Amino acid sequence: MFTSPAPTDCEHDKPSTTEPTPHAKPDSFRPGDPKNPRNWSDIKKIGIVLMVLNTVLNSTISSALPSGNPAVISTALHIHSSAQLVLLTSIYLLGYVFGPLVFGPLSEIYGRKKVLIPTFFCFTAFTLGCALAPNWGALLVLRFLTGLVASAPIAIVGGVYADIYELDIRRGRAIAAFMAGNTFGPILGPLISGFASEMGWRWPFWIALMLAGVSWILLLFLPETYAPAILARENLLRSKGKEEQNATMVEDSKIKDPDHKHTIKGILVRPMRLFFCEPIVFCVCLYLALTFGIFYLFFEAYPIIFQGIYKLSPGVSALALLPIGIGALLACAIFFYYDNIVRRAQVSNKPWSQTPETRLPLACLGGPILASSLFWLARTANPHIHPIIPMLAGIPFGIGFLLIFMALTNYLTDLYADQAASTMAALTCTRSICGAGLPFATRTIYATLGVHWAGSLLGFLALLVGMVPWVFWRWGARIRGRGRFAK
Repeated sequence: MFTSPAPTDCEHDKPSTTEPTPHAKPDSFRPGDPKNPRNWSDIKKIGIVLMVLNTVLNSTISSALPSGNPAVISTALHIHSSAQLVLLTSIYLLGYVFGPLVFGPLSEIYGRKKVLIPTFFCFTAFTLGCALAPNWGALLVLRFLTGLVASAPIAIVGGVYADIYELDIRRGRAIAAFMAGNTFGPILGPLISGFASEMGWRWPFWIALMLAGVSWILLLFLPETYAPAILARENLLRSKGKEEQNATMVEDSKIKDPDHKHTIKGILVRPMRLFFCEPIVFCVCLYLALTFGIFYLFFEAYPIIFQGIYKLSPGVSALALLPIGIGALLACAIFFYYDNIVRRAQVSNKPWSQTPETRLPLACLGGPILASSLFWLARTANPHIHPIIPMLAGIPFGIGFLLIFMALTNYLTDLYADQAASTMAALTCTRSICGAGLPFATRTIYATLGVHWAGSLLGFLALLVGMVPWVFWRWGARIRGRGRFAK
């Protein structure tokens, strides 16, 4: 099923040889060094988790923000095509396609903080631009630019958590919190716009701007977590003893380094090389891309079902997404319960708990649950059935969706910890392609097949791709052995 790429395809991608980073000069921290992010206190680490999770929530809330009441925007800006209205979400996700390919690898050159702070500043500025957009064209351009810079935390957060946590239960739980933010954000976006847009189409963007402003209070305290960046800074301070010369020295060292351009080029293309050269990355990205696409398809399908069939208002229709959030909370409880089982097994040195594939049973469980929720929604969306019944299908969808994402994201982070940001960049890029594209096909699919069979088609697709974690559970060690990056 899987074949290893020819050595010539990826051999120049080895991080230990031809892709050294500019921060490679200092070797490592001393044992117990307090400057090592992995030696920081638990309170400081939790603070960092919350700081970067805050940026993720801003990013994901904004992604689906216009979908709660598109009729208000269409009336105000004289847009009459439903396909054009889908653009407001899809073009934002298009920014998610391109941004991670740059921001994830850049964080492995310059450090996490030097990428997160400028991109969040741009996110704040472009959100203000959306609120003040004079016309449809300007709004589309600003939505794309907002999505472009909003992709930075999505691509970098996995790397931040790998920076501060060893390969243990705590890293898994931090990644779980990250994925929960990825799920709750898009649900909150339509809720905000569904009610706030009654005061005008600009108000959802003003609220997003307020949230970003509050987020700066936390973000300004974010420390650098990328060990090579910290070591490089310490090396410069020791060698010159003048902190004020630090910035100039960094720039001079890069200009004088004849291999720096090669280094940047090599690291920037790393996400795509991981995608094409690592079978595990390739298959996980495709699976999560389809799952993510279905999630964003719901923002177009739910109005068809709950406004079209049940004649609910936009605000109340947006409330139908809340059961997905309830399911996500239940998924977190399942994840933490399973993590405790794994921890006890690891303490007892049970063989099954000593491999990265320990993460996969939750994904094996989540696949069938997600597929069943799609059949549930498809078969109960009927004017003769109370709307609460199809709404409740969101609970198993939230459980399955988040279990799949938490398990497989942790699996990739464990296998590719040294390239975590680049791996997350590849994942974010591919899933955003589906997230941006599938909503365009929603109305056509539902109009052609009808609500029942359109939803059933999605269920069958989910069952098919749900075989991916089962394959890795059975043959993951053998497949990892053929990769060049996996641990």
